[in-house]
Amino acid sequence: MGQFADRAGCRLAYDRRGSGSAVLLIQGVGVHGDGWRPQVEALSDGFTCLTFDNRGMGRSVPANGPITVAEMAADALAVLDAEGVAAAHVVGHSLGGLVAAQLALAARGRVKSLALLCTFADGRAAAPLTMRMMWLGMRSRVGTRAMRRRGFAALIYPPGSAAAADFGALAALFGHDLGDTPAVVGAQLKAMRAASVLPRLGELAGVPTLVASAAHDPIAPPRVGRALADGIPGARFVEFVEASHGLPITHAAETNALLREHLTAADRVS
Repeated sequence: MGQFADRAGCRLAYDRRGSGSAVLLIQGVGVHGDGWRPQVEALSDGFTCLTFDNRGMGRSVPANGPITVAEMAADALAVLDAEGVAAAHVVGHSLGGLVAAQLALAARGRVKSLALLCTFADGRAAAPLTMRMMWLGMRSRVGTRAMRRRGFAALIYPPGSAAAADFGALAALFGHDLGDTPAVVGAQLKAMRAASVLPRLGELAGVPTLVASAAHDPIAPPRVGRALADGIPGARFVEFVEASHGLPITHAAETNALLREHLTAADRVS
């Protein structure tokens, strides 16, 4: 992250790469902006990719005051302001998808399109307390660091695939060892649980919207992705049958191809 935007007591670190229509990418819980590297590397030949560390993550410190989804959306808008971007395509993953939707509702004219990946319209719908979710969540928090790494990998990889995880590469993308939990995660989860855009989804009619879910995602199951897409008139829903919550990383090529198609189509009509 080589540049900064100051907002509400926090110096937000962000990066810009590429040329063309602006694409703002918003990360989810406990992940810094470099988590979008697989997308930036693929899309920056035709788009200006803007990534940033959410407040309290990476180099975006200190995070003064309470963290809310509305505040996170305002932070994202501050990055666009710092770059002088009048309107951008907005891509969000998990909590970042909820933030992206909130941004579009708060500043409709600044959003060319939405791509909402492995996410939900109501934070209370995230990580439903199924036996699988409880087991995987416990594995990611209990035991040695190596055990916690493997447990976290099982949350983001489809069943039977976590053994192939490259923990060094994942640490670089997430901004921390997967066996550790960044201090801001608790506040991010609280903000997520308190937020819902579900009653307002109809207001996003006319915004070209892609919603992508993963069949094995225990955090944002496909049913919540479908509910999100159903609430936005004209939204396109795509389900990846062999993926889980780490879709943009574990299935980067397929995700990037879908994003390029969506962004290019949205540019044609904007």
